[in-house]
Amino acid sequence: MEQKNIPEIDRNTAKSLFELARAASDKAYAPFSHYKVGAALLTKGGKVYTGVNIENSSFGATICAERTAFVKAISEGERKFEAIAIYGSGSEAVPCGICRQFMFEFAPQIIVITADDPQQLHIRPLNVLLPEGFRLEGGNA
Repeated sequence: MEQKNIPEIDRNTAKSLFELARAASDKAYAPFSHYKVGAALLTKGGKVYTGVNIENSSFGATICAERTAFVKAISEGERKFEAIAIYGSGSEAVPCGICRQFMFEFAPQIIVITADDPQQLHIRPLNVLLPEGFRLEGGNA
């Protein structure tokens, strides 16, 4: 499948976002898994919203860092997103399926930045992680 109009991001911007995600992970609430995740979401307007994973005794109520960042941004009126960096304590944090679909609803062209080593960032468009995302007609992010 040929990919057209693949968005790009400057390496310095990607590194800065990843560092913000790493710093945010310190605020995560992960008493069960002890796996702290931080996310930094960059809007098209240049504003950054961070999020962390928040675990809950009722595991279904747990929310991932990516969705936390999106919920914060969307609740402030943001609708156009450029990139998201995700950091996990101890290993690369790749978005779960729910987060991939959630991001696709609002930003099907978003750039996703992950890494084990901050010197070797993995930078890819969301459609690589979710090649055929689902979206109802009329969805207007």
